Amino acid sequence: MKIYISADMEGISGVAANMQLKKESEYQRFRRLMTADVNAAIKGAFAGGATEVVVCDGHGNMSNILIEELDPRAQLISGNNRVMCQMEGIDDSFAGVFFVGYHGREGGSERGVINHTLSGGSVAEIRINGQPVGEAEMNAGVAGFHRVPVLLVTGDDVVVEEVRRFAPGVHTAVVKVGVDRLAARLLPLKEARQMIRRQAEAAVRGRKWIQPWVVEGPVTYEIDFHGTNQALMTTTIPGVDLIGPKTIRFTAGDCITAYKQMWACVIIGMAATRGVLGEVNA
Repeated sequence: MKIYISADMEGISGVAANMQLKKESEYQRFRRLMTADVNAAIKGAFAGGATEVVVCDGHGNMSNILIEELDPRAQLISGNNRVMCQMEGIDDSFAGVFFVGYHGREGGSERGVINHTLSGGSVAEIRINGQPVGEAEMNAGVAGFHRVPVLLVTGDDVVVEEVRRFAPGVHTAVVKVGVDRLAARLLPLKEARQMIRRQAEAAVRGRKWIQPWVVEGPVTYEIDFHGTNQALMTTTIPGVDLIGPKTIRFTAGDCITAYKQMWACVIIGMAATRGVLGEVNA
């Protein structure tokens, strides 16, 4: 039985402010904390009956987890050139998905710790079929396309509540309570990881009672960008329409195709923030 773990960093035990994740600050310390949370989930998965675990590093440049400290029973997807972003490698061979270290969406609760949606510098809000979504919802839809349920989410209380709206049976580990976007009340690390391990084991054992979140096609995405330049440049992709100065819309036949197009738009939006050609000489 295979379990897929998609891991982010903002919702990891001990994280309270974005500065802690900056390479010029405490990043190396928090890479270890991220690896430790993922290890707790891996241990729980195997204790619950998993025979194989694949971990997808999904934060920033997507090469944060320290493989030399990772549970040797797990495989790691690392590096940032990925068509499926935080869900690279997911398919119908998996029995369930864990979201470890996840965070709330941009435009959600004012208490969401380091809340954003994929790219805080460019994306203001993403909607699927008119409903605002965060990374958890989008990624759950990708898993649901393959009929794979989200079994566990770990992070702050805000992201847990967001996930429960579309996955009411999901197991959860609330490792912090949001105070502000840049402040949190943190559980002791030992207690947090014990909870993650315990909930991961329970999630695998109870997987048959949790249904996947399936988004039937056609699927329409709308993306509000922070800047007009970011929105406009995404219209270089066929089928992407500008419906407002900072808003685009496109429709695809299924959730996977729509997700890929969304990710392409976000990549272009990020590149367009300071000009897509940057310092390239003519």
